[in-house]
Amino acid sequence: MKLPIDPAENLATLIRCPSVTPAEGGALSALEAMLKPLGFAVERPVFSEDGTPDIENLYARRSGNGPHLMFAGHTDVVPVGDETAWTHPPFSAAIASGEMYGRGAVDMKGGIACFIAALARHIAQKGGPKGSVSLLITGDEEGPAINGTGKLLEWAAERGEKWDASIVGEPTNPDRLGDMIKIGRRGSISGLVTVNGRQGHAAYPHLADNPVRGLMALIDALLHPVFDKGTKDFQPTNLEVTSVDVGNPATNVIPAKATAAFNIRFNDSWTAETLQAEIHNRLDTAARRKKYRQGRREPVDFELTWRDRPSHVFLTRDEKLIETLSGSVEAVTGRRPALSTSGGTSDARFIKDYCPVVEFGLVGQTMHMVDERVALADLETLTQIYLRFIEDWFG
Repeated sequence: MKLPIDPAENLATLIRCPSVTPAEGGALSALEAMLKPLGFAVERPVFSEDGTPDIENLYARRSGNGPHLMFAGHTDVVPVGDETAWTHPPFSAAIASGEMYGRGAVDMKGGIACFIAALARHIAQKGGPKGSVSLLITGDEEGPAINGTGKLLEWAAERGEKWDASIVGEPTNPDRLGDMIKIGRRGSISGLVTVNGRQGHAAYPHLADNPVRGLMALIDALLHPVFDKGTKDFQPTNLEVTSVDVGNPATNVIPAKATAAFNIRFNDSWTAETLQAEIHNRLDTAARRKKYRQGRREPVDFELTWRDRPSHVFLTRDEKLIETLSGSVEAVTGRRPALSTSGGTSDARFIKDYCPVVEFGLVGQTMHMVDERVALADLETLTQIYLRFIEDWFG
């Protein structure tokens, strides 16, 4: 029986599955076909929630007597955009100049393909690790992330699953393999500020109340002063206004409402709760100022709505996990990786509640882009790193 020891073959199989969120696209079936010959028991639970698409996920386990390592990732991918702009069809897995093209090549079907190849080689060469290995793969990382990893972890834990450590195979390296391991992430929280004004004619502003003026005051308060200067392990907290809208097509009408959406990436100086309290305080104070609304006695009439579910800041301190992976990267590449908490959120934010977790995968320069691609040499190198890690962590 042929084992899936070639990461390029594994990746080509996965890329050819058009698993654009929320479609399974055949990707989980392809993974199941790779994993069962390696001795994995595979389950594919589907999770649902009102207002969101049903999502099929995969949990596979190869049991042994020893510690339990989880590899986590996702097979869903973002849309391809303008397909005619691609040099090669986005689901063809075409190879040119030593690179494989395809949506998901680096984010993150490539990481999954390499980990499976590493496991297959370990099994072929040494009979497999003495402990347990599981793969926790979702189809909802690029989507709402509601019916994916979070629920899959709960589902597995309810069945008695416990893990000692986890690697998420996201593309963590900015320039070359060996650059960076992610050992934590800043938190993320989003909100919407709506200012209620009074509609009127632009030539008679005294008869109206322009909500844009009030919104300017509130946005100013959101942006200044800075929240902090960063901490030992994290970048400074930053707030970005991501949308401003009045929904007004007329140039001679003062609108009735104005809204601003914002997102905050926060460090361990804050919790989601303390940051929400800070935002409320800033807006309440600014609403009473007259900076943009001279002559108005009443405060700005605003509403604040928190959107989605906050992602909490976390930092992994498991020395065995971090040092073993760092050593594996250095042994294969000759470079000692930086330990970083930069970037956005990932599904590690769910895993941190169950076991220590770090992230390490391919170079992410082309993720989500037209012509997403990966060097075949990088696939082999990452496979060697994962293989070395499996040997040393279980060793």
